[in-house]
Amino acid sequence: MSLVTASHRHARISATKVRPFADLIRGMTAGDGVEALRYVPNRGARFLEKVLKSAIANAEDRGVRNPDRLKIAECRVDGGPMFKRVQPRARGMAFLIRRRTAHIHVGVEAPELG
Repeated sequence: MSLVTASHRHARISATKVRPFADLIRGMTAGDGVEALRYVPNRGARFLEKVLKSAIANAEDRGVRNPDRLKIAECRVDGGPMFKRVQPRARGMAFLIRRRTAHIHVGVEAPELG
């Protein structure tokens, strides 16, 4: 079995907002994963759905015959770099605003090719 991957780096969403959906689809078949994410009304699910579809397309490009039966072997969301901004507060203080990003990685298991 070979692992075919896709990733979205520097996604403008916090990793904690996407992780529950990564846990949801890990271990499913690719077709079931896309169906599960399609009906979830969250922005994080849209990000993960696009990366999963990209991984399926990458596997198809490498010659996999039935892409819906691929198994989602790896699905992880890591924190990316943060944009740091300063917000002025009362009495001369300043609060740090962290605009978070995420790295979304999806890997599907494909049967040996060739």
